[in-house]
Amino acid sequence: MINKQNLWFLTLFSLILVLSVYYITMPNDLLKDAVNKEVTIDEKKKDTKSTIEEASSLVAMRVSLEEERQSVMSELQKQLTDEEISSEEKNNAYEKLKYLNEVQGKEEELEKKIKKEQKLDCFVKMDNSNVSVVCVANKHDNTVANNIMRLIQKESKDKLYITVKFQKS
Repeated sequence: MINKQNLWFLTLFSLILVLSVYYITMPNDLLKDAVNKEVTIDEKKKDTKSTIEEASSLVAMRVSLEEERQSVMSELQKQLTDEEISSEEKNNAYEKLKYLNEVQGKEEELEKKIKKEQKLDCFVKMDNSNVSVVCVANKHDNTVANNIMRLIQKESKDKLYITVKFQKS
C-alpha cells in the first residue's frame, strides 16, 4: 500500500516532470527574439531614436509574467519539499501550483483563439476573475474589443471582468 510520503513524492515528481517537458519543448525563439531586439535597439540608440516593435512589447510582457510566475512556483515547490510544513499547507501549495498551471494554459488558449478569430497579436493575463488583454492594432475599434470580450466570456462559466487595450504597431 502506498503511504502519504510516497504519494507526495509521486505527485511532486509528476508535476516536476510535466513542467520540465513543457519548458524543454517551449520554443526558445521567443526569448532569443526578445534578446536580439534589445541588442539591436541598444545599437540604434547610439545614432537614432529607437522604436519598440509590436512583437517585442508582447514578448516582453510574456517574459515578465513568466518570470513572476516562475518565482511564485519555485516558492510553492520549496513549501512542498519542506518537512516542517504541515500536510494542509502542502496541500494548499499544491493546489496553488495546479491553479497557476491551469491559468497559464487558459491564457495561451485564449491568445490562440483571439489570433485565429480576430487576426490580432495579443497578450492575455488572467488574475482570478480579472482578465487583461493587450492587442496590437493600428486603430482602437470598439466592435473588435466587444468581440474579444464576448469570446473570453464565452470560454468561462464564471463572470469575468475583462479589459481590452490596444497598442499601436
